[in-house]
Amino acid sequence: MNIGGFTKQSLIDYPGRIACIIFTKGCTLQCPFCHNPGLVNGSTPDISEETVFSHLQKNQKLLDGVVITGGEPTLHKDLPRFLRQIKERGLSVKLDTNGTNPAMLDKIINEGLVDYLAMDIKAPLTLTSYQKLCGKKLNANDLDSIKESIIAIKQSGLPHEFRTTVIKELHTKEDILAMAELTKGSTYYLQRFKNTTTLDPTFKLYTSYSKEELAEMTKGLGVKVR
Repeated sequence: MNIGGFTKQSLIDYPGRIACIIFTKGCTLQCPFCHNPGLVNGSTPDISEETVFSHLQKNQKLLDGVVITGGEPTLHKDLPRFLRQIKERGLSVKLDTNGTNPAMLDKIINEGLVDYLAMDIKAPLTLTSYQKLCGKKLNANDLDSIKESIIAIKQSGLPHEFRTTVIKELHTKEDILAMAELTKGSTYYLQRFKNTTTLDPTFKLYTSYSKEELAEMTKGLGVKVR
């Protein structure tokens, strides 16, 4: 695996689990507001699998889960092999994804290699909306893949969540309500955009709604704000 980041312990990234976090390099999208630009452009230092598995071995009594995030983990062909090695150590796996590779998602779900799924939904499911948030290179096939992944996750029978990073200048109330409807029946989080580090430096000028504003927009819909 092409690993570019490693957090040895977290109490908040995997619901109900004490977990470490593995960040893979590379992404299928180029979201200008991304807060992990070093992973997207590959500039972060490499971290070996040996480093990760050594930590898991030494701390097996302190950890009960592993979060695989990025970047975009599903673009790596050796992801199933890597997940098998984690599962063989008796650890639960949470995968974060943007949904652009439903074939890989289906594979790891069907092989029982993942226990919890979290998917980012960037915008309402129209090409114009997604390109506004993720760049013009995103095409209709990519959008179809994202739609397919949402269905696969909902039908997986696994604990899961969807989430959206909300940018005040780019997400209208109508957008937010459309995404809330799309994720109906699943746990859905709205995350406030933080402009401290962004792939596109100009996005440091962008802002987010307050927690109170987001809660008011989605009142009665069961949406969670953080």
